[in-house]
Amino acid sequence: MLKDRVAIAGIGQTPFGKGLPDSELSLACQAISLALDDAGVAPVEVDGLASFTMEPNREIDVARNLGLGDITFFSQVGYGGGAGCGVVLQAAMAIATGQCDVAVAWRARKRASKASRPWAQVSRRLADHWQWSRPFGLLRPVDEVAMLTRRYMHDFGATRDHLANVALAFRRHANRNPLATMHDKTMTRDDYMAARWISEPLCLFDNCLETDGGLAVVLVSAERAADLAQKPVYVHAGAQGLPRQHQTMINYFNDDPLLGPSWTAASRLWRDADFTPADVKVAQIYDAFSPLVPLSLEGYGFCERGEGAAFTENGALEWPDGRLPTNTAGGGMSEAYVHGFNLVLEGVRQMRGTSTSQVGGADTCIVTSGEGVPTSALLLRS
Repeated sequence: MLKDRVAIAGIGQTPFGKGLPDSELSLACQAISLALDDAGVAPVEVDGLASFTMEPNREIDVARNLGLGDITFFSQVGYGGGAGCGVVLQAAMAIATGQCDVAVAWRARKRASKASRPWAQVSRRLADHWQWSRPFGLLRPVDEVAMLTRRYMHDFGATRDHLANVALAFRRHANRNPLATMHDKTMTRDDYMAARWISEPLCLFDNCLETDGGLAVVLVSAERAADLAQKPVYVHAGAQGLPRQHQTMINYFNDDPLLGPSWTAASRLWRDADFTPADVKVAQIYDAFSPLVPLSLEGYGFCERGEGAAFTENGALEWPDGRLPTNTAGGGMSEAYVHGFNLVLEGVRQMRGTSTSQVGGADTCIVTSGEGVPTSALLLRS
């Protein structure tokens, strides 16, 4: 059990953009260097690496280019947006079990490049599990989530106004964050309702951004973190989740397609925690698409089944007075979409007290990865 035995001691990120000239390797090295500087840790001290499978065979290049030490632990986690918390969790477990002493977890992505998106490649549209969805018109992740959203609306009465609550809250948070892609772009409810369809009932503003950038975190033992430059942010608990009979995004084979991976991850996450959802002061919930937020609110126990849409009412997700300020840097929909790893960094900033939408008295934070795919989640505490 982790229980605060490991801490995030450093964070780093590159500027976000679309069509940045840097390679993914360069972005990764920049972000890791910034995180090491933030922690006050020398590159040669790093002996653990954790990353996404979508960054294939990059450990050697990262270690050599940054001058890292002998690497005694390395791992990768699959399923794109489901991996963000998982790579941090695996790095933390490696430290807690003595496999390494200083671990780096990161994500670097040239997301704006069409070649980086598997569903944009014609030759791959019918490969592997896509054979069960692509022939029926579900060509992109947004199409799959749109189908789940229709089911959610039918079963529980959710409306586009509920989805707008999500998009508007995160945009307002981004408007306070100078590093956010949408920092200078305000949005009204009328703007949301007038936006073009991407896949009904999801419009343009229900979708995440397409972003280039790199982000990284440095993890060490709690004892070591106490002597480093930054306030330690403890990994209190973590979990991964892949429910039985799961089919990525569409959940064709589940008895209930709306009981996604968050429910499986949550059962382990809260089992190992010293606090409950009621004690969480701020949340960073994966938001590749707006309906994933109410589904995750339900899965992680912040409300009852079918109440996630209603939870978003009356500014519940907004800073400073919402009942659960969420995605306080803007999230994937308004800060940047780097497979949700920016949510990890914002969770750290909230625990440090340095967020641009800082929640008063925040000493606990949940961070989640992609709902709809095999997923992961973290509980952080200060």
